[in-house]
Amino acid sequence: MSPVTIITDVGTFETDAKSHNGQLLLDPAGLARATGWALKPEGLCRGDVCVPTSMWPELVVDGRIDAEVFTRLTDQVIAFDLADNVAAFGPSAARRSVEMASLQAPDFEVDTIDGETLSLADFVGRKKLLVAFSSWCGCRYDLPSWEQLNQELGPKGLSIIAVAVDEDADAVRPWVDEAHATYPVLLDRDHIITERYSMVNVPTVVWIDEDDQVVRPNDVAFSDDQFKEFHGIDSKPHLEALRRWVLNDELPFDDGDSVREQQMPPTDDEQLARLEFRIAVHLRREGRHDAAERHFEAAIALAPLDFTIRRASMPLRGLDPFGDPFFELYEEWKAVGRPYYVPRDS
Repeated sequence: MSPVTIITDVGTFETDAKSHNGQLLLDPAGLARATGWALKPEGLCRGDVCVPTSMWPELVVDGRIDAEVFTRLTDQVIAFDLADNVAAFGPSAARRSVEMASLQAPDFEVDTIDGETLSLADFVGRKKLLVAFSSWCGCRYDLPSWEQLNQELGPKGLSIIAVAVDEDADAVRPWVDEAHATYPVLLDRDHIITERYSMVNVPTVVWIDEDDQVVRPNDVAFSDDQFKEFHGIDSKPHLEALRRWVLNDELPFDDGDSVREQQMPPTDDEQLARLEFRIAVHLRREGRHDAAERHFEAAIALAPLDFTIRRASMPLRGLDPFGDPFFELYEEWKAVGRPYYVPRDS
């Protein structure tokens, strides 16, 4: 029996565990602390929801819970490494797809680069534009133009919320300071927002209305045209549509079904890749770089064209995100048709 670290999207937890024939067997009390799912006579329960377990005697082995059976019964996925005593839990692709189809914007509690904790609920009653970017992306140069838009549309009811898909606030701060940004800049170092919104690249924008409904799902958009020759995307159609929404309540799509048609739900491999990435980052933070590298490689093998995984890992692994590793990724991406999100005209 040995301690194991459980990683979830709300934090990391320590509990007792043991392995048996390749199974990860977890202490029920520790699993409940980490996931909220408690083993009761009526089944696995979290809040008012219970999953009957009488038909699955393999769930409990020697008084401990088999982690893989647990995730199957609770519509989750798991990545774990018995050698490194670490496991990560997350929602299955099917569950995340159902949540996305509801059009309810996922809430979050994430720190800004200055250490203030913000949630989506802090912006209720306002239209919201999530703008995901990174210090390892040329879209960092868009921050000044987003600030200009913030000055223009902020008084009209729009809150721009920037999301830095970065590990280190110090890597982001120079770009934020140069932009004189007055909008909040969240540091998504644990990829909470990235995973909940199924983002696969940066920049990504999401429109969320006053009632926290997604009215325009993930899309690529820029705030100016300084790199248009490279990426080929005109900023004007998106910015004009955004202004019409903020100023005139002109929705980008006719109804909820039209919004859903624009979504790109994750695959099973993509969800598992996010967990492998979380394990890799955790191990790196502990200084276990060889172990971290194995999990970075596992994440990339599962989602090789997810820039929030493959390119985001480059500075963490000592690779240049603007150098040869990036251009290798970029050529692979171009060769398969530059997949991003569902193409739109505006």
